[in-house]
Amino acid sequence: MLGVFAAGAGAGALNAVVGSGTLITFPVLLATGLSPVTATVSNALGLIPGSVGGAIGYRRELAGQGRRLRRFGAGAALGGLAGATLLLALPAEAFETIVPTLVGLALVLVAFQPLISRAVRARRGERPSSRRDGGAPLLAGLTLASVYGGYFAAAQGIIYVSLMGLLLDEPLQRLNAVKNVLAAIVNAVAATFFLFVADFDWTAVALIAAGSALGGRFGAGAGRRFSPAVLRALIVTVGTVALVQLLLR
Repeated sequence: MLGVFAAGAGAGALNAVVGSGTLITFPVLLATGLSPVTATVSNALGLIPGSVGGAIGYRRELAGQGRRLRRFGAGAALGGLAGATLLLALPAEAFETIVPTLVGLALVLVAFQPLISRAVRARRGERPSSRRDGGAPLLAGLTLASVYGGYFAAAQGIIYVSLMGLLLDEPLQRLNAVKNVLAAIVNAVAATFFLFVADFDWTAVALIAAGSALGGRFGAGAGRRFSPAVLRALIVTVGTVALVQLLLR
C-alpha cells in the first residue's frame, strides 16, 4: 500500500511537469498482482486528482487560453472515449506496437522544436499572431494523441507538448499548462467510461488518487520555476527513459 501511494505521488508530480507518470504507477500495480486491464483502468481513475492538481498549479499560465482549451478539450474528450473503448475492444498488441514510434517521434519534436518552428515560420512567412490555434492539423493531432491517452497514457503529455510546440507560438510553460488540462480531461472521460464496463481495484484507486493529488500540486509548483531549456531537457530525459522501458517490455 505504501508502494502504491508513493508511486501515485511520483506519477502526479511527473505528470504535472512532464508527463509519463503512468510508467511509474503501471508497473507497480502489475507487481501487486493486478491484471493489465484492471491496472490500466484503476490507474486512469486514480490519476485524475493529480491531473487536476497540476492544472490548478498552472492556472496563471492558463490565463487567456480559454477558447483554446474549449476547442482542444472537446477533441481530448472524444479521443479519450475512443481510446478507452479500444482498450476493451482490441487485443493489446494491436495498439501497443506503435507506442514506441509515437514516443520517439514526440521526443524528436520536443528536442528540436525551436529549430523546427523557426524553419516552418520562415518557409510559410507566417507571423506569430497567425498561429494562434494551430488550425485543423493541431486539433487532429491532439485528438489522436488523446485516443492513445485513453488507451494507455504513457508519454501522452510529451506528445501533447511536442505537437503544440511545433504549431503554436507560445512559451513552453503555457503549453505545459494546456497539457495538464487535456490530460485531466482524457483521464476523467476514460475513467467515467470504465466505471460502467470494467472492474476497478478500489484500494489501488484510493491510494493513487491520494498520492497523485499531493504530487500534482508539488510538481506544478516545481515545474513552473524551470526555464524552457531545463523543462525541454527534462521532457527529453524522461521521455527517453519511457521509450527504453516501452521497448524492453
